[in-house]
This record gives sequence, structure tokens and C-alpha cells, in this order.
Amino acid sequence: MPFPIKVCVICSEEFELRPGKPGFANRCPACSEPEATEDTSKQHLSAEERKAESEANAERRKAIRNLLYRKDS
Repeated sequence: MPFPIKVCVICSEEFELRPGKPGFANRCPACSEPEATEDTSKQHLSAEERKAESEANAERRKAIRNLLYRKDS
């Protein structure tokens, strides 16, 4: 069975959608490459940046939990 042919939303080039292709399903492999390299650069955070991000995520989780489970009485 052949792979489905898709059209890239960025460069309008046709490509085969193969299993295990990195990136989005509506972008060709050439247009998906820059985003794959951005993910690796995110791992190089200092200790202060990781702590600040962790605290911000904790506050987000707390706010979402309060919105979901608060009682409207």
C-alpha cells in the first residue's frame, strides 16, 4: 500500500506521509527540520531558568485545578 501524498502548507510541495516522519503531518520533511532543531536547544537551560519554569508550571496547574474543581455555590 503506497503512502498518502500530502501538500506542504508552507512550501506547497507534495510529499509522502511516512510513519515516523518528524514534525507535523501537513509539512514536508524539509520544512519540519528547523522545528526539530529548536527542541534540542530548549534543553540547555540554567538552574535558575529551570526553577522559574518549574514554579510557573506549578502555578499554572494550580490555577487550572482551581478553575476545574471550584464549587459555584
